[in-house]
Order: sequence, then structure tokens, then C-alpha cells
Amino acid sequence: MIDTDRPLLFLDVDGPLIPFGDPPPGGYPVHRSPHVPAGTTPGGNPLIARVDPELGPRLLRLPAEPVWATTWLEDANECLAPWFGLPRLPVVDWPVDDSDDAEDAEDADTADATYPPQGLHWKTRTLVAWAGGRPFAWVDDEITGADRLWVAAHSPARALLHRVDPRRGLTEADFAALDAWLRTA
Repeated sequence: MIDTDRPLLFLDVDGPLIPFGDPPPGGYPVHRSPHVPAGTTPGGNPLIARVDPELGPRLLRLPAEPVWATTWLEDANECLAPWFGLPRLPVVDWPVDDSDDAEDAEDADTADATYPPQGLHWKTRTLVAWAGGRPFAWVDDEITGADRLWVAAHSPARALLHRVDPRRGLTEADFAALDAWLRTA
């Protein structure tokens, strides 16, 4: 159940939680989770071993309600939540866009200069709608200035769009920035 008094924390998986791209010198560290049997990874996904299981308790200590905002969908609860020792989290269900752009353009806000807004991430509008007017922080490795501008113009509540370096995943600096912002949201 979501606590509506706290801001939302939308979590992408690939990049922020599972680092990828150019590996650091010596390769990515391999972790073992105290929450799952030794030598196993939930769902058999070998990339999960790149995830530091200590991120789970740290995410829960942030003053926010965590929500999966990833293409992993419910697999995030099946594969990652056990690794982190997390409870089942709400999952953003991405809409299937099967309409054509011309039809959508007729319904677009006339204040938007272009439709769809150039450079806007495909998750942005859905996350603002899902937040339902609540403050939120969105952690992702693909956030751009276009997303920040669009959210500032369309979200009735405060929002932090926090880009994470996908080669490193969430760092101490990321947690400090999130914690500071969430405490004032």
C-alpha cells in the first residue's frame, strides 16, 4: 500500500541498479545477497550479481515510497526484490502506444511547441500521470533536459529527475542528493 504522505521514488533498474556499459578497471564487482540461497540469483539472471544487495535497505531508508519504473515490470518484484530484501513494490504499468502521431497531435496541449516533444523520454508523461499530483523523484540513466523542462511545465507537484551514470549505478553522492531532496519535498 502506498503512503500518500511521502513522495514517490520511481526506480529504473538497468543503469541505476544494475550497472552496465564500459566496465570499470577489473570488471564489475560480483555480490552475494544474504536474502537468497548461496550461488543463486532470482530468475537465473547473471546480471543481478552486479547489484549490491545493500542498496535495498538504503532505498527503504529514503523518506519516500519506492515504485518500480522499469521495463522489468513485475519481474522487478520477482527477481530483484528478493535480492535486495525488499517487499513487493508497486509497478508502473507502461501503456501500449498503438495510436498514430497525427491522431495524438490533435489531442496535444497546444502550449507544447512540438508533439511529441523532441527528446522527451517515453516514460516521462506516464510517470507524471502515475504520480497523480504527488511530489516524486525519478532515478534513471536516460533523463535529459527535455524531460526536466516537460515535468516542470506539467507536474503540479515538485519533482526531481535524477540521472545516474549507468556505468556506476547508484553511488553515495546519488543517495545523498536523493535524501536531501526527498526530505524537503
